[in-house]
Amino acid sequence: SILAAFPCRPETLNPQLAAPRAPLNPIMSTTRRMSINDIFSFNQVNLDSLTETYNLLWYFEYFSKWPEHQNVVLNPENQVMAYIIGKSEGAGETWHGHVSAVTVGPAYRRIGLASKLMRVLEEASTQSDCYFVDLFVRVSNVVAIEMYRRFGYVVYRTILKYYSGEENAYDMRKALPRDVQKKSMVPLKNPVNPWEIELTM
Repeated sequence: SILAAFPCRPETLNPQLAAPRAPLNPIMSTTRRMSINDIFSFNQVNLDSLTETYNLLWYFEYFSKWPEHQNVVLNPENQVMAYIIGKSEGAGETWHGHVSAVTVGPAYRRIGLASKLMRVLEEASTQSDCYFVDLFVRVSNVVAIEMYRRFGYVVYRTILKYYSGEENAYDMRKALPRDVQKKSMVPLKNPVNPWEIELTM
């Protein structure tokens, strides 16, 4: 039975994977709000070996609580080229948007789709009056880290052994207009443990 699709966490987006270059120009695409039915079309997009598996309840929670943060990019044949899944969380000055999953199909990489989807989520977070957007990325994924730096993100803190109790993660952040002084982007000096994430927002 189809219990899950295979979304890619932000840290697994790897444009260096061998894949044919997309024949389509990014202009020849449509970005829209994601629907439940779209998750059954992810398999052709999620070809990374690091792709995470989530059950349907995970998707249903995101669709029901944060529908404005779920978006897909479609080609002229109405096939999913890329998607992003996110949410808003926190309180006070830690109220922020979070990128939970973002992936681009191997055939559609390096044509600006990841940047496009990140801007869509940032705009949704701005409309939700968030202070910043953050995401977690493996410290070993240099390609993804550099990509997020180009998008304006900085390393805010290191989370020790976040991935399967083995590999550290970077919490990368980008301030939104509400954070006028960009305080959310001032890095912490010391690393934190996974159970301290909420305490050190």
